[in-house]
Amino acid sequence: MIKITDLQAKIDDKEILKGLNLEVKPGEIHAIMGPNGAGKSTLASVLAGREDYEITGGSVDFQGTDLLDMNTEERAREGLFLAFQYPVEIPGVSNINFLRTAINEIREHKKKDPISAKDFMAMVREKSALVELDSKLASRSVNEGFSGGEKKRNEIFQMAMLEPKLAILDETDSGLDIDALRIVANGVNTLKSDKNATIVITHYQRLLDYIVPDFVHVLYDGKIVKTGGKELALELEEKGYDWIKEELAN
Repeated sequence: MIKITDLQAKIDDKEILKGLNLEVKPGEIHAIMGPNGAGKSTLASVLAGREDYEITGGSVDFQGTDLLDMNTEERAREGLFLAFQYPVEIPGVSNINFLRTAINEIREHKKKDPISAKDFMAMVREKSALVELDSKLASRSVNEGFSGGEKKRNEIFQMAMLEPKLAILDETDSGLDIDALRIVANGVNTLKSDKNATIVITHYQRLLDYIVPDFVHVLYDGKIVKTGGKELALELEEKGYDWIKEELAN
C-alpha cells in the first residue's frame, strides 16, 4: 500500500523527520505514538502534501507510484485521506456539495460516470448512520458551528463517503469524550477491509482500546525507533516515553 524509506523533511530550516521508515500493507491498521515534537503531525502533513514542509531525502511509494511527485489533489484522487487534528470550517460550502464534488472528481480520475443523485443520497444516509451524524449536520456548511466531537464524526463520515485506500487519522481522539470516541472508532473499524489501510496517530493508548492496531510504532526524534503489537501501547501508557530515550542511549 505505502512504503516510506529514509524520509527526511524540514520546515523553516528545522529538521523534523530524520530518516523515517514505515511500510503499511492492505488490510492493516498501524498506530504511531510518540511525545510532543517527535514528528507525528509532520509525517501526516508531508504524506498529505502540505507545501510548508521541504522534503530533503528519502522516498514514498504509494501503490507503485511516487507519492512525493504528486500534488495534494492528485494524492486525494489516488486514494489518500487525512483526518485533521483540528478540522477546518468552510463557511458557505455544504457538506453535501463538497462530498459530491470530491466523489465525482475521484470517479472522473478512474474514468467512471458521475454518481447519480439517488445513489449519492442513499450513500449519505448509510454513511451518516455509521457515525451517528445527524442528517441536518450532513447538510450544513463543512464543520461550521460543529462541536469538537461533531467535527471528528464528520471527518469519519467524509472518510466513509470517499472510501480512500489509505486513511491517516492525525490525533482524531484529541478532545473527544468517551461516547464520541466510541462512535469514531466504530466507524474506523467498520470501514476496515483487505483493500484499504489506516495509520492512526495518537498520544494516548485509550484510542487503541477501541481501534485495535496490527502494529504500534514509536516515533521519536524524527524516526521510528520501536515497533510492536498493542502491548507496546500499554507499556507506553504505563512508563511514558523516558524509557525509550534511555533505551536508545544504551
